[in-house]
Amino acid sequence: MPEFNLEQISKITGGKIKGSKTQIVDLLEIDSRRISNKDRSIFIAIKGERHNGHLYINDLYERGLRNFLIEDPSIINSKINDANFVIVPDSVEALQKLAAHYRRQLSMPFVAITGSNGKTVVKEWLFQCLSYKSIVSRSPRSYNSQIGVPLSIWMLNEHASWAIIEAGISRTGEMQKLEKTIGPDYGIITNLGPAHQENFKNLEQKAREKLTLFKHAKIIYYCYDHEIIREAISADRILSSKQLISWSKHCTECFLSVTGTEKKKHYTLLTLSVAKETYKLTIPFTDDASLENCLHIITFLLHNKNDIQAIQHALKDLTPVAMRLEQVRGINNSTIINDSYNSDYNSLRIALDYLSMQKQHKKYALILSDIQQSGQTSNELYSGVMKLLSSYQIDQLIAIGPHLSNFRNLPAGTIRYETTGELLNSLSGFDLSDHSILIKGAREFGFEEIVKALSEKKHTTVLEINLNHLVSNLNYFRNSLQAGTKIMVMVKALSYGSGSYEIASLLQHEKVDYLGVAFADEGVELRQAGITLPILIMLPSADSYEKLIEYQLEPEIYSFSGLEAISKVISASQIIDYPVQIKLDSGMHRLGFMPDEIPELAKRLSTYRNIKVKALFSHLAASDSPDEDAFTTKQIQIFQDMYNTLSNHIGYKPLRHIVNSAGIERFPQAHYEMVRLGIGLHGISGIQKKLKTISTLKTQISQIKSVTRNDTIGYNRRGRVDRDSSIAIIPVGYADGLNRKLGNHNGQVVIKDQYVPFVGDICMDMCMIDVTGLKVREGDEVIVFGEKNPIHELAKKIDTIPYEVLTSISSRVNRIYINE
Repeated sequence: MPEFNLEQISKITGGKIKGSKTQIVDLLEIDSRRISNKDRSIFIAIKGERHNGHLYINDLYERGLRNFLIEDPSIINSKINDANFVIVPDSVEALQKLAAHYRRQLSMPFVAITGSNGKTVVKEWLFQCLSYKSIVSRSPRSYNSQIGVPLSIWMLNEHASWAIIEAGISRTGEMQKLEKTIGPDYGIITNLGPAHQENFKNLEQKAREKLTLFKHAKIIYYCYDHEIIREAISADRILSSKQLISWSKHCTECFLSVTGTEKKKHYTLLTLSVAKETYKLTIPFTDDASLENCLHIITFLLHNKNDIQAIQHALKDLTPVAMRLEQVRGINNSTIINDSYNSDYNSLRIALDYLSMQKQHKKYALILSDIQQSGQTSNELYSGVMKLLSSYQIDQLIAIGPHLSNFRNLPAGTIRYETTGELLNSLSGFDLSDHSILIKGAREFGFEEIVKALSEKKHTTVLEINLNHLVSNLNYFRNSLQAGTKIMVMVKALSYGSGSYEIASLLQHEKVDYLGVAFADEGVELRQAGITLPILIMLPSADSYEKLIEYQLEPEIYSFSGLEAISKVISASQIIDYPVQIKLDSGMHRLGFMPDEIPELAKRLSTYRNIKVKALFSHLAASDSPDEDAFTTKQIQIFQDMYNTLSNHIGYKPLRHIVNSAGIERFPQAHYEMVRLGIGLHGISGIQKKLKTISTLKTQISQIKSVTRNDTIGYNRRGRVDRDSSIAIIPVGYADGLNRKLGNHNGQVVIKDQYVPFVGDICMDMCMIDVTGLKVREGDEVIVFGEKNPIHELAKKIDTIPYEVLTSISSRVNRIYINE
C-alpha cells in the first residue's frame, strides 16, 4: 500500500490541513469500529444517507487515533484539538482523488469489469486464470461502489503485472467518478439486467452509464448478442472508435464465435472459432450464467495471446466463487470463520477485522496458509504479515505451508505444518476449545477439509443468514427515525430462529441501543457471550430476579406482584436505582398494567427508592392492519395518557416505546424516544418491498428415482403420480421445522430457478419432490425458502405467519452466517 504524509494528502485532495503536516499514513479507514493500526491510519469521515462518520471522531480520539479527513470542521473541539485534520469539501470525492493519484503511479495495465450480473465471478475467474503466469492484484470481494473502488485501488499490490477492478453503480453520474478513479486500459462488460434499475429510466440509459467506465480504455470486451450493449457502443462516437473485441453464439464476424455447445453431466464442451481456427475447450460448469462468464474470460485471454493449452489448464481448475466469509459453530464451543478460498495480505486484513468483532469467546486463533504470488520475498511478505497480526489479538497461530511455516520470526507458540494433511492428522493434539477461529488459506491448500473437521454440525440442510442484508435492513429502519431516537432489536427465540449471540454480536457492532429477549436465560447467554448492550427481559420469572441483577439485565414489570418481588430482591442486594421497564396495557390485553391501575402504580413507584423506571412501554395489537388504524391510534393515545400520569408522579420522564416493525413504518408519530425492531430486521414487511431477505433454508438432493404412473409416494400412500415421474428425496423433514401441511403439492421448493412441488407426506427427516422433466442430479442445491421462494408465501400456504416458520427451524439445522 502507498504511504503519504498529511501535507501530500491535503494537496492531492484540495483540502486544508490542521495539525502535523509530516505525519505519515498508509491505511485508509472508513469504519470507526475497525481501526487496527492507530499510528498509521487516517479515518475518513463520510456523510451518507444513513450515517455520519463525524459522529465517531471523539470516540476514535479516545481510542488513540490522531489522523482524520473530515468535511465538517465544526466537530473540532478543545478535547481533540491536538489531533491532525485534513478538511475537504467532500470526503468521498477526496477518497477517490487519493486513489486516482496512486493509480497514476502504478504501471501495470488495469482491467475494469462492470455489468448487471457476473462482475465478481468474472473478476475472480480472470484473476485465477491470469495468476498461472503472472502476479495479479484485484479488488477484494464485492468492493465495487463509490467507496469500495478507491479502497480497492489503495490496497493493490504494486508488484503485480495486472490489476483487475470491479465497478458497479446504482444511479446516474456515478460511473463517471469511478472512471476517473480507475482509468482502465481494458474494459469488460458482462451483461445488462434489472438489478438496481430503480434509478434508471430504462436499460438503454443504464447501458450508457455503465459504458462510461470505458471512455478512455484502449479495448472493450463484450458479448455481441446483448443487443442493448451492442447498440449503446455503436451509437457512441468515442466508444465505437475503440478496439472492440466481442464474442457471439450467432454472429460469425465476431472475434470469437461459439459454434458448438455440448452439455454433459458435470461439464460443457465448447467449440470455438477464432481467426478461422477451431478450438475445443472444456468448461467445468453446465449452467448458462457460468458459461457466459467463462466466454468473457476466454475472449480476453485469447485476444491477449494466451496459449490455448494454458487456457484449458486454467479453466479446468475454476471453482464456484465464494466471495464471502462463512461463520458456523465449531466443536468444543468454538466459532469457525471460514475464508478458505483465497489468501492475500488485504483479504487477510479484512478477515481479521471480522474476527475481532467476535466477542463470544475470549481467545482467538488463526489458521493461515502460505500467501502466493505476492511479488515480494518471503521475508518481506511475512514480516509484513506479522506486523499486521500484531495489531490484533491472536492467541494461537497455526502456520501451514513450506514458506510460512519456515519463516523464522513467527510468534512464540506458533504451531507449524508444511501441509494441510499434517494439520488434519494432528488436530486432536491441541486445544482450540472456546476460541474464535479464522481459517484463511489459498485454494490450493484445501482448507475446506479443516472447516469440515472443526465444524460442529454435519447436517446437509442449513439455514444461511446473510449478515450484510441484515445490516441493510437495520439501516433502512434507522433511516426512518428522527435523530436521537433509540432502537431496540428483538433477539428473542434465537433472533427469530437465526441465532443468538451471532446476531446479537453483529447488532452490538452496529451500535444499536438495546436488545430484547423473552426469558432471563436468553439474556444470561448473551452476557456470557460478551454482549454488553442493555438487554430487556420481557418475561422474567420471580425465581430469575437474582440472575437479572447478577448479569445486569432489565426486567419488564407488568404486575403489582412482580413489582413487589423485584423490589425485595433489589433491596436485599443493597442496590439503588436498579433499572426496570414498566409494561402498560393500552389495548392489546396481554401483559401489562391496565389504565385503571395507573393511579395505584404511580403511588407505589413513588415509594420505591431502589427502582429506576428506565422506560414505560406498550404493545400495538394491529399496527400492520390499515383496517385497524383507528384502534391503533386510540392505543397510542391511551399509552400517552398513562405515561403522562406516571411520569408526573415519579418526577422524571422515562423512555417511551410502543411501535414494532410495522409501527415504525406506519406510525412515525409514535416513535417517541425508542422503537422496537423485530421481524422487519429479517426482511419481512407488508409495506416495504426494498427490504432484503436474510434467511435461506437450503438442502441437497440425496437420491433420484424413477417411478411409473399410478405409483404411490411416501407414508399412507398419500402421494400418487399420474405419469411416469422422477422423484428426488431431500434430507429435510418436520423434525427440521418443515411443516407437514406443505406435503402433497401444497408447497414447493426451488431447484435451478424452477419451482418443484412436494409429493407425498412430509416425513420426520426427509421429504420427496417431483423433478420430472428437470435436468438434476444428486447433490444439486434445493431452496426451501429464501429470496427465490419467499417465506411469506410459504407461510400463506400453511395458514400461518413468517414468525412461526422462522422460529420452527430446529436446532439440528446448522446456521451459517454469511458476510460478503
